Amino acid sequence: MIKPYLRSFIQLTFLLMPLWSAGRTDTVAVYSKSMNKQSSCLVILPDSYNENDVEFPVLYLLHGYGGNYLSWLNLDNELPSKASLYKMIIVCPDGGFRSWYLDSPIDSAMRYETHVIHEVIPWIDSAYRTIRHRQARAISGLSMGGHGGLYLASRHIDQFGAAGSSSGGVDIRQFTASWELKEKILGDTVCCKENWEKHTVYNVIDNLLPDNLSLIIDCGLDDFFLDVNRKLHEKLLSRHIPHEYIERPGEHNSAYWKNSIDYQLLFFSKFFRLSGSLHK
Repeated sequence: MIKPYLRSFIQLTFLLMPLWSAGRTDTVAVYSKSMNKQSSCLVILPDSYNENDVEFPVLYLLHGYGGNYLSWLNLDNELPSKASLYKMIIVCPDGGFRSWYLDSPIDSAMRYETHVIHEVIPWIDSAYRTIRHRQARAISGLSMGGHGGLYLASRHIDQFGAAGSSSGGVDIRQFTASWELKEKILGDTVCCKENWEKHTVYNVIDNLLPDNLSLIIDCGLDDFFLDVNRKLHEKLLSRHIPHEYIERPGEHNSAYWKNSIDYQLLFFSKFFRLSGSLHK
């Protein structure tokens, strides 16, 4: 029989265990030469980061429209513990209020593709003990960030071995009147039609060959992006591009994404393990 005081101690121990295993969070400023400004970035380190000198794989998580570099941590405050569990570094760049992670063809001050690929990634690799190889680097995101994850990975296969999207706006051509895409990002759909064709994930995945990227895509059954995700899934199937595609109950909201991130983290952890990027 467990004595009452001992039972209380055991209960308290289990309550505190998640705190003991939580990783460290750093907020850093990465200078963007392409946009001539400082851009904030959240770096989540596993608890084992300071225990030895090993290098770690990195998952880049992109926020949605109207969000910022803190959006993912605000959505799931257990991310530091999950980074520790999966022994990976999680990096959350700031993608601006509405960038869709593009280099805008109509606004020379909006260069978020360049920022993530040529400024954030090299900065992270220089400041932290990362494995500097595509097989140890993945990218994903929610909504606008889901578009960003697949868009950037498909255009920069040399940088990423795996990519994902949760509730992603994967065909922006279907939403020309939304999120100031026409006014701020891509221009008019008539005179600037080519901009829309070149910058939507649905077309960019034509760059992919069957073994280029390990892919995971998910979307809620009540999400307004469900149809475009289904069409992307069908196109990937027709082109024989292997991928995980998941539909589950849920809407375009934080409850769905907080659930989705657990599946995506497991997927990327398995990818890193099979690629030999995870230390024991």
